[in-house]
Amino acid sequence: MTLQQLLIEEAETTYAITRNLARRVGDADLAWTPGGGGTEWMTMGQLLMHCASFGCGKAVQGFVRGDWGVGASAVDAGADVHVPPAAALPSVTSVAQALGLLEADRRLALACLADTREADLLTRRVAAPWGGPALPLFQQLLHMVAHLAQHKGQLFYYLKLMGREVGTSDLWEA
Repeated sequence: MTLQQLLIEEAETTYAITRNLARRVGDADLAWTPGGGGTEWMTMGQLLMHCASFGCGKAVQGFVRGDWGVGASAVDAGADVHVPPAAALPSVTSVAQALGLLEADRRLALACLADTREADLLTRRVAAPWGGPALPLFQQLLHMVAHLAQHKGQLFYYLKLMGREVGTSDLWEA
């Protein structure tokens, strides 16, 4: 298996599980947030929007093609622009919208991963616009799949906190 194939397989599995979990959300759940303290919780709708629009594909596009999909000033501004407070995050208006956006993000991520050259994955070093050192392209791309996987886990726990029937296999099996 090549590194490119590994990235594609990990992305496909992570998107499939995220999609399956998102299908367990109802439109009436979109304003829900976890209770019991803490601040800066995303609503369910914001979490779905984040998974579907900012979870993986656009960042993969940025690392592979150099197209971050935003103005240069926003990319150069650093982490503050990329991580606004929860209250400022956009939300989906329906689960159907979230699923459509997630599918578009999946297609974008896979197209960009297909554009990578195996030799570049370990030799080309790229830095994230939100900060940190330049890392091998493979590592940055793996981090983006892991970013979606992290939010997939968050979605899983939101569903558990809502009392939905989800089990460990729902988190790991597509």
